Amino acid sequence: MKMKKKLFAVKLFILFAVPMVFAQQGKKNITLEELWLEYKFMPEFVEGGKSMKDGEHYTVVEDNGIRKYAYATGKKIADVVKPEDIQLKGDTNPVEIASYNFSPDEGKVVIGTEKEKIYRRSSKAIFYVLDLKSKDFQLLTDKGKVSHALLSPKENKVAYVWENNLYLKDLSSGEEKAITTDGEWNLIINAMCDWVYEEEFEFTKAFEWSPDGRYIAYYHFDESEVREFSMDIFGGRLYPKQYQFKYPKAGERNSDVEIYIYSLESGKSVKVDVGKEKDQYIPRIKWMADAGKLCVFRMNRLQNSLELLEADAKTGETVTFFIERSETYIEIHDNLRFLEDGKHFIWTSEMDGYNHIYKYNLNGRPGKQITEGKWDVTKLHGIDEENNLIYYQSAEQGPQFRAEYVINLKGKDKKKLIESTGYNDAEYSDGFKYFINTSNNANSPGEIVLYDSQGKRIRTLVDNKKLKDIMKEYDLSDKEFFSLSTTTGVQLNAWMIKPPDFDESKQYPVFVTIYGGPGSNTVSDEFGSFNYFWHQMLAQNGYIVMSVDNRGTGSRGREFKNCTYQQLGKYETIDQIEAAKYLGTLPYIDTERIGIQGWSYGGYLSSLCITKGAEYFKAAIAVAPVTNWRFYDSIYTERYMRTPQKNADGYDDNSPINHVDKLKGKYLLVHGTADDNVHFQNTTEMINALVRANKQFDLFVYPDKNHGIYGGTTRYHLYTKMTNFILENL
Repeated sequence: MKMKKKLFAVKLFILFAVPMVFAQQGKKNITLEELWLEYKFMPEFVEGGKSMKDGEHYTVVEDNGIRKYAYATGKKIADVVKPEDIQLKGDTNPVEIASYNFSPDEGKVVIGTEKEKIYRRSSKAIFYVLDLKSKDFQLLTDKGKVSHALLSPKENKVAYVWENNLYLKDLSSGEEKAITTDGEWNLIINAMCDWVYEEEFEFTKAFEWSPDGRYIAYYHFDESEVREFSMDIFGGRLYPKQYQFKYPKAGERNSDVEIYIYSLESGKSVKVDVGKEKDQYIPRIKWMADAGKLCVFRMNRLQNSLELLEADAKTGETVTFFIERSETYIEIHDNLRFLEDGKHFIWTSEMDGYNHIYKYNLNGRPGKQITEGKWDVTKLHGIDEENNLIYYQSAEQGPQFRAEYVINLKGKDKKKLIESTGYNDAEYSDGFKYFINTSNNANSPGEIVLYDSQGKRIRTLVDNKKLKDIMKEYDLSDKEFFSLSTTTGVQLNAWMIKPPDFDESKQYPVFVTIYGGPGSNTVSDEFGSFNYFWHQMLAQNGYIVMSVDNRGTGSRGREFKNCTYQQLGKYETIDQIEAAKYLGTLPYIDTERIGIQGWSYGGYLSSLCITKGAEYFKAAIAVAPVTNWRFYDSIYTERYMRTPQKNADGYDDNSPINHVDKLKGKYLLVHGTADDNVHFQNTTEMINALVRANKQFDLFVYPDKNHGIYGGTTRYHLYTKMTNFILENL
């Protein structure tokens, strides 16, 4: 015992003292305090800018006001909202702006304050409405915190959600009306999403004003038959509080979902005909060019059939105008655009093997493919109909890269807008007159630049010079990209960071960082922010840090991504083992000291690698891992695995809890007890399986922390825990 303690003390000394001893002369090494307490390596961003409808100006929150700036010059034009404009009578301090949204005519602004997070995307707040002309400033409702306060496009009205019901406030008369009245916690939800829709279909505001302000389309979730999941919230209390919410696990009952359209003229709602099948998904609704028509996405539970329905706002009757099917699955996106002519729409699909842009007729005639090639369109920014142009981002230069392009609606005259390499991501002004592009690469933080629509550079907004100068003080190594070939001939993309004093005649331990989930990428020529510096710190301590994009990851077409269908974990683990075998061919690798770490899906794979790949990995860290897909939610899991009832072997063959008997190396399991996403249950069941198999392991639990495990000094504590584990066991 005494020897172990002494060894541990030596390891800690290495962590905090060695960098100062062995760093290149004049250069410093990174410490965890600098990284997670001082946030010394925080890059600069352009935050919160919103384009105004003229496309020439944008607004930002500054000094608790809203200021208007010109895109072209960067000069301040006006104080749209001053702090004194949002000060209530009798109060000495103005309302603190947490969020804001203009009315479509930009004559009013809804301001949210005291924002309170619910789940990943949902929140509630106290809302106020400011008339920018009269300066009338009023509390939206005395109900307290509500969600999604949204001004009507045409009239002096605001829709919002409170306690699972949709409300309408007339700002002129002050009258408030409940559009729905049946909302109830854990039973009925109106105009907001249930947990699984919010997490997996990635939206939470489940209502939409029609463009003319005459209708509101909204969701109705009946989750009465969905089973509850409960978590103990400790919170320093004498007795924990139990939090219960509806969470459909794979193969279990989902909410029954209906769509309604409320008419402001009649004061009544009509139910949209989405068919008799209840066990299906309605992942999107979107108003069409005709303001009396609503598009409803209808998807089967297996998520391999998607239909677009046209619903009549007056009657709720529907007709199907588009169908897409897949042998595996279809992923939902927000790339549907209805053209102003009322006859066509733009869509993206993997139907030719890669994700591309298509133009379709609403009358059912065959569509036209606008982009083509063995590469994926990764974002559709929008359409400039006045000039018949589509702006998009793609991986045409390779899966590690992102570039910005423009092409006309005929699929001609494609132009790359910026010649910079690495990773580019643009945000366009209304009307596509300007765009702000963030350009970075794996070894340099981002430069944020304003361009005009043709890619002409106007001015630099952020150059991150401060961080770049700080980086010059430290002993850093370049992240090197390469590819490796598996024994079965699969080409995998990878990167590697070597120690700054790398000597090919020596042998080094390897730390593999992994995510590996469907459609994801860790091998990107993109700056990695905080993890980049943590990986550099490990390299400074004598480790080679590496990441590999296994089969199933994104930006390499449908076949590469979908090959893991019904077998999540199988091919990904094989590929990570193949990467370890590849490392064994390199003379400077100590094959007895290869470790792996991942979070969430990455924790799932690191757990499989330390068990199924026990001969190749000496240590593994799994943070918030899935340990059996039966424990995870219905939409995500069934998209890639179908249901446990139809694919039991696919679930069981690749669950880490069923392979614990193979464990040989060191294993650190980390989880937050209030993880509403990947439940702490995954870790408890893994613990049970390890104990039954009489396998020793390390465990650390963060009470009341969710899937992100953050807050206060939590990240510093977590990264210290992981770093010490690596130093002790590799």
